Amino acid sequence: MDLDYQWLLLALPAVFFMGWAASRLDLRQLRRDESASPQAYFKGLNLLLNEQQDRAIDAFIEAVQHDPQASDLHFALGNLFRRRGEYERAIRVHEHLLARADISRDARERAQHALAQDFMKAGLFDRAEEAFKALDGTAFATDARLALLSLYERSRNWLPAIEVARQLEAAGRGSFARRMAHHWCEIAQEAEARGQDERAEQALQQARQAEPHAARPMVMMGQRLMRLQQAAQALQVWEDLMAVQPDSFALVAHDYAQVAREQGQVDRALTRLTALYQRAPSVSVLNAMNSLQDDALQRRQALMAHISQQPSLSAAQELIRERLLTHVPLDEPEIERLQQALATAAKPLQRYRCAACGFESQHHFWQCPGCHGWDTYPPRRLEEQ
Repeated sequence: MDLDYQWLLLALPAVFFMGWAASRLDLRQLRRDESASPQAYFKGLNLLLNEQQDRAIDAFIEAVQHDPQASDLHFALGNLFRRRGEYERAIRVHEHLLARADISRDARERAQHALAQDFMKAGLFDRAEEAFKALDGTAFATDARLALLSLYERSRNWLPAIEVARQLEAAGRGSFARRMAHHWCEIAQEAEARGQDERAEQALQQARQAEPHAARPMVMMGQRLMRLQQAAQALQVWEDLMAVQPDSFALVAHDYAQVAREQGQVDRALTRLTALYQRAPSVSVLNAMNSLQDDALQRRQALMAHISQQPSLSAAQELIRERLLTHVPLDEPEIERLQQALATAAKPLQRYRCAACGFESQHHFWQCPGCHGWDTYPPRRLEEQ
């Protein structure tokens, strides 16, 4: 027993020394890891500021390897992957964060929001929809609803878009009435294409209820009534449009004049068009007026007055056409060549341009095909702006 105690007394210092040495080694390793992680992080940040994204990603991957528990590094890495278009890698990073049990509730919600954005960018709309819906009741709820609204519009899923817009209005995010009116108009167009006349009528009524002063529902309703040969009702709708959206009336001015002539209401229509033209001069309104005016001299005088006020190539073209029709004593081939030249010069300007992104088109769009904004196309062509 004495011998055993002696060996025990001799072993205790050795064990203590070995434990102390091991702790020192672990502490040194920990210090090296802690110092390596910030260095890699700051290196990645510096590369990112210098717009060297490839090298920045490598640096952040190194930082994550040194400190796998650092959620901020994972977020930085995932966002970089998304910006680079590497959506699968971004999804894996954010799914890894969500799978961890040691992150806070705020970090988990942030990871869920980032994952939803990854799915959206990758075009995985079904998964993006589920991911955004999972954010209901969180700090990202409003951002998620705005993203859902954009998602539903891009996928042309109009009824859910209307519901989300109503939720945003109820949450105090401003008025979405005009946007909902466009949604109902899209539903009406789709219903008409399928021959569902009653559904189309209901959708247009819903559009007008959503935003009584919106131009598009009145334009579409008047055109629909004209196709259904309900001319008197079509005229009334377009006269309402003339009162509340005089600029947008230019889109249907020709149809209005045509229906008015068919209904024997030329004088009334001419009076209203003249009053509108005085408030909001437009070549489209002027042409509609002249189509109802039988006096050639008055048509020419109106065109000359417009050209002196607004030197428009379209108006000049109409003036030349009038002179041709009334046999003005000029050489007709010369006038025809002049008309062709004016038509060629006017064509690039007879376009609509999105005020948000600059996308141009020969046709007016209620929703820009480029940036998907609503009502970003002014109802006037480029030559009148």
